[in-house]
Amino acid sequence: MSEEQPEVLKPLKTWSHLAGNRRRPSEYEIVSTNLHYHMDNPDNPWELDPDIPMAKWYRKYRNESPLKCDDWDKFRDPDQLIYRTYNLLQDGQETYVTGLFDQFSDRGHDQMLEEAWVATLARLYTPARYLFHALQMGSSYIHQMAPASTITNCATYQTADGLRWMTHTAYRTRELANSYPNAGFGEREREIWEQDAAWQGFRELAEKALIAWDWGEAFVAINLVLKPAVEEALLVQAGDIARSQGDTLLGLLTQAQMRDAERHRRWASALVKMALETEGNKEVLQGWLNKYQPLADAAVEAYCDALPDSEGATESAQAAVRDFHTQLGLS
Repeated sequence: MSEEQPEVLKPLKTWSHLAGNRRRPSEYEIVSTNLHYHMDNPDNPWELDPDIPMAKWYRKYRNESPLKCDDWDKFRDPDQLIYRTYNLLQDGQETYVTGLFDQFSDRGHDQMLEEAWVATLARLYTPARYLFHALQMGSSYIHQMAPASTITNCATYQTADGLRWMTHTAYRTRELANSYPNAGFGEREREIWEQDAAWQGFRELAEKALIAWDWGEAFVAINLVLKPAVEEALLVQAGDIARSQGDTLLGLLTQAQMRDAERHRRWASALVKMALETEGNKEVLQGWLNKYQPLADAAVEAYCDALPDSEGATESAQAAVRDFHTQLGLS
């Protein structure tokens, strides 16, 4: 009597979670999808003692978030960036920015700035490194708490961009300090950030956004409210005014940073679009938006009103943020 032969398993042509696709998976799908093992067991995210503080934190602020989806792993980055392509892309961006710094330095750009504009830069530009650091920390928290690796990856690259923006500002601070050693560059930024009325709206909004522990609320506070407000006020309005003040360098630098911001908005928009497919999520998202948007309006007004020749800047920045929300299907 012959023994039953074991069934010969047919080898898969790709990873099991991608095997159902009718086409060959892309490099993006292979290296980016379904990587969060800590989503496998909702009751014990980290496969350790379920009562350790970290496990409780993830259960409460991620697994039990009022923002719901049957399968967050369905999310895809519209730009399909991976670590390799992000570095290729931003290497080009940094080469461009470095070229700006070098070319304008060779031309003696800073020495040609008007005294009043130099004072404006010391008050309303170089302290922005604190705000950019807040954006970096906020996206880093989203990276850590996101329920899908494809969301985490987008937040990771956004975090890196926040570091780049902060580094650009720090570099310009040093350059301006070299040209104007008595203007307070590199010395008074923290004092201005903490006390100047122009920054207090953004400081309040940033601090409250950074203690939004629920991952979905953090996403709304950072990506749908704080970042767009910062971008429209500092990168667009201040950048445009800089050009009118003869500071072409700042205008071009903020324009380059807006290219990053546009990519951040694309992935945020895609995530909102997917979330809105689940009943009840629109009310959740709108509730969080309503909580933080008044703070953003006040922050934009305080900052833009402090800019020179800023007639209409506040209204333009606030309108642009609201247009972004309308495009998301929110208000």
